Amino acid sequence: MTDPIDGKSYKRFLPYGYGISRPGVLAPGTLSLERHRLLWLFLKAETNLFTIAQSVLHMAPEQAFFKRFKKLKHLKYTTADLYSPLAMVKADICNLPFKDGEFSVVLCNHVLEHIEDHQKAISELYRVMKPGGWGIFQVPQELHRETTFEDNSIKDPNERAAIFGQYDHVRVYGKDYGNFLTAAGFEFEAIDYTKVLGPEKVAQYGLAAGELIPLVRKPIV
Repeated sequence: MTDPIDGKSYKRFLPYGYGISRPGVLAPGTLSLERHRLLWLFLKAETNLFTIAQSVLHMAPEQAFFKRFKKLKHLKYTTADLYSPLAMVKADICNLPFKDGEFSVVLCNHVLEHIEDHQKAISELYRVMKPGGWGIFQVPQELHRETTFEDNSIKDPNERAAIFGQYDHVRVYGKDYGNFLTAAGFEFEAIDYTKVLGPEKVAQYGLAAGELIPLVRKPIV
């Protein structure tokens, strides 16, 4: 198996998971999971992130990407989060300390499922994105669900883990995830990039077949 982020190959990836461990999903070198590797492949092949000078906001930056993105001299790269030690700016996603239209690219992955007022957070991401800008907002998504499920009365961590998949998640997104993004003004496209890559590369890179890349764009008014 090969991790496309550092290019290293392994006999197998390591197990990982909360409660129930999933075998063969964690790359030892970068500590990347399926979603990180899928995102890296998409960003490299299908976007201008690695080639064009632009301003990037990375919310809750992933360890697998942080140093690599920071080394890209053509990027004006900013990380933000309330708690992450990798955050350059301590910031609440529902009240970002940035100007309107400050960033041409916004990355916000596996964050919104933690936020009670996720529509406010999405609106803030829209506000700080430049018209014509783009972003990727990955979330855990159960595609057999037609609609997103949330219940703010569920407070017990064990019950949250059983229902939402993790103790600090507040909802489970369904097929309607894009509706929350378009409600804020974004154009939205759900891309099954594993289908583009094909079964051989899905197996080689240890990806989750059918996982979607949620690509958003802010229209130019």
